[in-house]
Amino acid sequence: MLGLRAAAWSVAGAAVRWAAAIASRAAAVGPNHRPARNFGGFGDGSILGWPTGPVFGERWIWIGSDTLIAPHVTLSAGMATWEATSIEPVVRIGDRCLIGRGTAIVGHLAIDIGDDVYTGMNVYITDQNHGYEDLNLPIGVQAPFEKPVTIGPGSWIGSGAVILPGARIGAHVVVGANSVVRGEIPDHSVVVGVPGRVVRRHDGTGWRRVGEVLDL
Repeated sequence: MLGLRAAAWSVAGAAVRWAAAIASRAAAVGPNHRPARNFGGFGDGSILGWPTGPVFGERWIWIGSDTLIAPHVTLSAGMATWEATSIEPVVRIGDRCLIGRGTAIVGHLAIDIGDDVYTGMNVYITDQNHGYEDLNLPIGVQAPFEKPVTIGPGSWIGSGAVILPGARIGAHVVVGANSVVRGEIPDHSVVVGVPGRVVRRHDGTGWRRVGEVLDL
């Protein structure tokens, strides 16, 4: 009896998961769906997974073609309606990208993610940070610091990484899980740690640890 009951619960659970998967796929946003029209650009073949995270300022968010944005991803352009007056994109995501579940992309000035960029889960990318210089004001109400962020094509951003204002990540770069990145990262390199530092680079003949001497 217990075996039959367990089997029944297993079948029921599988049915619920199947139904939930079907519902999620049906609710996902594609380029021909009404919510996609709110975006500044929403390319052919792209999907915004359901359930979404918070989405704000769609008019200033551009998504390329054949890009998959997983469920629970936050997309934000500007903190308030009156801040965003330009018709130019604040957040631009390229073609054939994959943005991992739980990631947050929060732009106020300019975030440009190149083609073929993949991220793991729970990545945080922002071009703004709180000021803290005035000791007489709470940090949360001080004037923010803003600087554009770029992520070059073909790069991989590992789970839990944080990309801070002013980060200029080159092409074909690996950012290790849980790394914190700001400043310039050259093409064809691997960056890890807090703060992030380059530990490997491709010198045209192969991958080398930074500081490694090539035997001639």
